[in-house]
Amino acid sequence: MSNWRFNLTPIDVPKVETKYRKITTKLPVPESLEILETLDHFEAKTMLGQMPVVWDRAEGFQVHDAWGNTWIDFTSTIFVANAGHGNPKIVNALREQLDKPLLHTYNFASKIRADYLRYLIESTPPQFEKACLFVAGTEATEAALRLMRMHGWKIGKKQPGVIAFEGCFHGETLGARMMSYNPKAKEWIGYHDPHIYHLPFPYPWRMDAIADPRAYFRSGMSKLIKQNQLNPKEDLCGFILETYQGWGAAFYPEEFVHELMDFAHENGMLVAFDEMQSGFGRTGKLFGYMHYGVEPDLLCCGKGASSSMPLSMILGKQEILDLPEFGEMYSTHSANPLACAAGLANLHELMEGGLLENSRLLGDLFHSRLNLIKNHFPEQIRCVLGKGLVAAVHFVDQDGRPLVDLCNRICLEAMRRGLLVVHTGRESIKLAPPLCINEEALMEGLDALEQAIAECIGK
Repeated sequence: MSNWRFNLTPIDVPKVETKYRKITTKLPVPESLEILETLDHFEAKTMLGQMPVVWDRAEGFQVHDAWGNTWIDFTSTIFVANAGHGNPKIVNALREQLDKPLLHTYNFASKIRADYLRYLIESTPPQFEKACLFVAGTEATEAALRLMRMHGWKIGKKQPGVIAFEGCFHGETLGARMMSYNPKAKEWIGYHDPHIYHLPFPYPWRMDAIADPRAYFRSGMSKLIKQNQLNPKEDLCGFILETYQGWGAAFYPEEFVHELMDFAHENGMLVAFDEMQSGFGRTGKLFGYMHYGVEPDLLCCGKGASSSMPLSMILGKQEILDLPEFGEMYSTHSANPLACAAGLANLHELMEGGLLENSRLLGDLFHSRLNLIKNHFPEQIRCVLGKGLVAAVHFVDQDGRPLVDLCNRICLEAMRRGLLVVHTGRESIKLAPPLCINEEALMEGLDALEQAIAECIGK
């Protein structure tokens, strides 16, 4: 019995041949089954939840298999390929590094590392004076937890309290899991850090949160403080926020974030933003937190930082980033030369290649069209959330019950029509094309999505 979430039996699907999509075989491709079955046999089940498509190469905003099929990519490989798949400048930067060759340096110095960090800090807002580079996003959020607590101890806090939010996800390692919300996903740990707390998230379908976001924050804080008998000035070190909630692209109301920032400043707390999905141009700004008009103390980034290689980081003021002593905060592959080369080329493309502006301009068209699609299916689509070139389409029935099975079927049908979307396993379908996509391809992809929805609903 296969562990793949989706059926591996090849079926006949309508042929597709447009400017940007091409489907010519059965799906899954019969010749791909050997690869899929090998993965099923040797790989953990947790990795087998996406569409049964075997990628062979990817360029720009398109993904190709080895059997003549081409998809428009609305995943950016889960928000990584912001500058586009196989971006030529990133490929050339990697090739130069390979030709040296210099593939690994541990914590020994390299010029590419110095060049990247200089350009990174000079290209980001002035409150970010230093960075520490890692490999995975979960390392960056773990670093935020550590730095918030170290800073708390430094200024005389008596308890290391950190506040996260309901529905959030911050990574797979222990501290990141503790800060994440899903209680079921943490059962394996066997205990919960008693100094990590969670506030209610101001979802747009919670009327009290939308009516008065500041009051909603204050009410949540008051309950948390009372229930846990906390003195914020002594017991709380910081907040960590996903810039938007990952599974559903839900942003906070701006007033909510301002109230949170005021509370943090009044009580000697740091504020960290988790920008794994929202950073490096995804939302139409360099960083997603900029939509709120605030200045966080710490910024955790990854995914789109390189558009290719494993690269993550935490940015902040020197006095905070320099709290750990020599060798206390890094990983084996921190500041890897290949990752730094990719990161530098990627940031050049975003800052100087027009991709930020493309994300902003096409983002407006993207959301306008998605809201038209929402209006075509009012009984199934509750809302479309997101900014720039990220969106989540939320499917619930008229009683507010999640339509998870419908989302699964739409994802599969879209794949059969030459469009790849992010399968969340929840009542949302996430869409995140590379920032290099053009308007024609964007609209073609949305046409395919609308057709897939109509097919699955029966309209």
